[in-house]
Amino acid sequence: MDEHTFMVSRQRAVDYLNSLEKVFVKDQFLNWDPENRIKIRIVSARAYHSLSCTTCKCIRPTPEELEDFGTPDFIIYNAGQFPCNRYTHYMASSTSIDVNLARKEMVILSTQYAGEMKKGLFSVMHYLMPKRQILSLHSGCNMGKDRDVALFFGLSGTGKTTLSTDHNRYLIGDDEHCWSENGVSNIEGGCYAKCIDLLREKEPDIWNATKFGIVLENVVFDEHTREVEYSDEFVTGGWNLRWDQGANGDIFSPFWSCMHHAASHKVCGHVGREDAEAWRHSLACEHWLVWWKTWFSSCTYGSGSRIKLKYTRNIIDAIHSGSLLNANYKTTEIFGLEIPTEVDGVPSEILDPVNTLAGLFKKNFEVFASYKIGSDSKLTDEILAAGQIF
Repeated sequence: MDEHTFMVSRQRAVDYLNSLEKVFVKDQFLNWDPENRIKIRIVSARAYHSLSCTTCKCIRPTPEELEDFGTPDFIIYNAGQFPCNRYTHYMASSTSIDVNLARKEMVILSTQYAGEMKKGLFSVMHYLMPKRQILSLHSGCNMGKDRDVALFFGLSGTGKTTLSTDHNRYLIGDDEHCWSENGVSNIEGGCYAKCIDLLREKEPDIWNATKFGIVLENVVFDEHTREVEYSDEFVTGGWNLRWDQGANGDIFSPFWSCMHHAASHKVCGHVGREDAEAWRHSLACEHWLVWWKTWFSSCTYGSGSRIKLKYTRNIIDAIHSGSLLNANYKTTEIFGLEIPTEVDGVPSEILDPVNTLAGLFKKNFEVFASYKIGSDSKLTDEILAAGQIF
């Protein structure tokens, strides 16, 4: 998109906002690290969009901070109820979400999904923070009582919020963080969770955050009692819950002191088992990177279920306690991945994906074994030789 096209969309959004009797303007922050805080101004047509940024994305300033807020570093014009000019160059539909890093502005037209602001600002942080030698991360983060910090990486829906809201650890944030020389800080002021089939016994911290003042999206609820039917997918299975981190007392506090300093080590990858002793003696204050992805076992698309949450939590607990360092491992062929053979509280057969998914791959591959490719079937043999060896 060129500058002219952006300015056309910007003017369209500004004209629409100026035509309204009331607009909502919020001055807020990104990043709890005071040295690297970004000032954001959000101008929106709907209270819903303003509240969404307050409860989830941005950090609310104190009255004193608002007095000295000054000129924002970035501005969002959210005119989501109004369409863009689809005949303008580069426009493929009436919906347009445009970010101009040079002007430090974002324009939203013809979409009322509040997540556009969240991810748009995260994209801005991906641009700004590396220029300050700061790593911006799509991850959840929590802290143990010994100030050990864990980061949980994954795409949306892979379990960052669920695993970072651990009842035995302090929540720093569930989705977006910065890692600087000062430590790890939450970019956001709240959390954004999937809540379809939400149960108190499985995710108590998220359940306890569901109180007046939060934002629920795509949900079904009783209009008289206002009770939410978390298992009802009548609207969509993509239920979302936004809440301010102050909703659950100490665990979900904003953590104004959430900058956790490293002692002498910053671990940027998995440590080999040969380094276990050195790793064990340097765990006092440094940051952990926890890379654990739960997979779906013994299923085809649209069926089966994710590995039970209690098993995943037991694996994470083994990482936090250090007991996984002393576990027995086996090495996979080809890629040489090390897989623990036993983890306390986890069935051993689910630790190795060969036991759950490999059979499906092999069965699917056998369908093609009878095909004859080439006059002497030589290509068939080569293809079969490149297939699964388990």
